[in-house]
Amino acid sequence: MWLKLGRISNLPTVWTNGLAGWLLSGNAFDGKGLLLLMVALSLFYVGGMYLNDAFDAEIDARERANRPIPQGEVSQGTVFALGSGMLALGSLLMFTLGLFAGLAGLALAATIVAYDWLHKRIAWGPIIMGACRLLTYVTAALAAGGLSWMVLIGGLGLFCHVVGLTYAAKQEAYDRIGNAWPLLVMAVPVLVLGFMLADNLAIMLLALYMVWGGWALSLLFRRGPGDVPKAVISLIAGIALYDAVLIAATGMLGLALLSIAGFGATLALQRVAPGT
Repeated sequence: MWLKLGRISNLPTVWTNGLAGWLLSGNAFDGKGLLLLMVALSLFYVGGMYLNDAFDAEIDARERANRPIPQGEVSQGTVFALGSGMLALGSLLMFTLGLFAGLAGLALAATIVAYDWLHKRIAWGPIIMGACRLLTYVTAALAAGGLSWMVLIGGLGLFCHVVGLTYAAKQEAYDRIGNAWPLLVMAVPVLVLGFMLADNLAIMLLALYMVWGGWALSLLFRRGPGDVPKAVISLIAGIALYDAVLIAATGMLGLALLSIAGFGATLALQRVAPGT
């Protein structure tokens, strides 16, 4: 139940985000600092997922009755308390990595809460979710020591990837996709990655990202039973592929392969705990 609430299958994409944001900053590699960052980002992610279910309890009772709160497996108040506690602890950990890292952590926590509270009430919820992942890059870079233009450009591509997949996820309860034109935003990550390519491995990883993303998007238009959820979880896993291309562009080829492992881990874990 707790793993399902936290959608832990997607955690590897959070870790690859943190690794990419750190490396794109161009600052020195610090194993201890990176570990603290990963713990904080994990708390932000899982805490945000808990709050997502807590805020959506009434809607889930109508549309997704299999979620833990509607099933009566845990109370809404307990989930609220646990989610809020994780965000608070994650914010405190970020301050151990520096004032600006801590402030970025607070901004990330606030954006997560805004998404959880508003996403079912407004049409532009995907933009807030995209901002959450963009702030993951920014937070990681500030934990490493400072921002760079690569962080901001790479973060723009990540923002657009997540906006597109979150738009698709909003249709998941109905197992169909509405207007297709918002998905055009998914072209931006390809342009960003193409701009930042540095070597043959990065080119190969970009090709993999494009093939995987193209296949996932094609599911949205087949309109077969289960295609929309399958497309959404595939696009979530694709976040790690996006990170892998950017990491390869920094010259850290071994860590780029580690990000590919994060892609595989996300797909494997989705068989254990649903990713949406």
